[in-house]
Amino acid sequence: MPRRILQLCGTKTLVMGVINATPDSFSGDGIGIDVDAALGQAHHFLQNGVDLIDVGGASSRPASIYRDVKPISAQEEIDRIIPIIDAISSELDVTISVDTHKSKVAREAIKTGADIVNDIWGFEKDPDMVHVVRKTDVEVILMHNADIPSYDDVVEDCIDHLKKVVDKAVGSGIKRERIIIDPGIGFAKTASQNLEILRRLSEFKIIGSPILVGTSRKSTIGTVLDLPVNQRLEGTAATVAISIAKGADIVRVHDVAEMAKVVRMSDAIVRGWHDK
Repeated sequence: MPRRILQLCGTKTLVMGVINATPDSFSGDGIGIDVDAALGQAHHFLQNGVDLIDVGGASSRPASIYRDVKPISAQEEIDRIIPIIDAISSELDVTISVDTHKSKVAREAIKTGADIVNDIWGFEKDPDMVHVVRKTDVEVILMHNADIPSYDDVVEDCIDHLKKVVDKAVGSGIKRERIIIDPGIGFAKTASQNLEILRRLSEFKIIGSPILVGTSRKSTIGTVLDLPVNQRLEGTAATVAISIAKGADIVRVHDVAEMAKVVRMSDAIVRGWHDK
């Protein structure tokens, strides 16, 4: 029986910690296939307030910008993440998300212990993904993305796109209450467009699904602050706090210990605080 995390949405902002089983993560935290390192990172996350852990085995950096990015096969992705998911699910009581847009990878990850599929292409790259999610009845994150981005109004266009993606998923038999949406900060958007989405994030509530926001260490922060990826902690904190104020239900972060504190403080303001 898949673990359910969405039932917590609305009661607090959930913290998703990132484990990159890649050698080429943009954020500089790729651990490759070091299972012990991944398990240690998962332990650290749990000790510092994480609600779910997102495990990915393929770089999501766009090849149009990063020329060194080379696609990897589904089998290579499986070889990277399955030992890590197996180790975490066997030892720790935590919800696990698999970051993949390949149905074969998702199927094996779910068999091993993943509870959520995080598809950065929203079912658009692999038509079999919808069948895997429907059959296993796991929760799914559907993100906005585009091969060739073109917007009249980036927020309205992203909302329209996500509405269609969600409706298509529901029409294919996936329960609406299993769906999380992600506006895709940093994917097929300029820095100013990413900032516009954050500023108007509350408009995405019209879709009716919980909202995940992933801004951690991303290039928009580097562009605004003129800082390298390893110096974007404070910028990330600002985006996390404002995302929560604008209605985010889940924040995907690399620096769990620091961002969990930002989340708790932001929730105390936005969701309310009762003296003990």
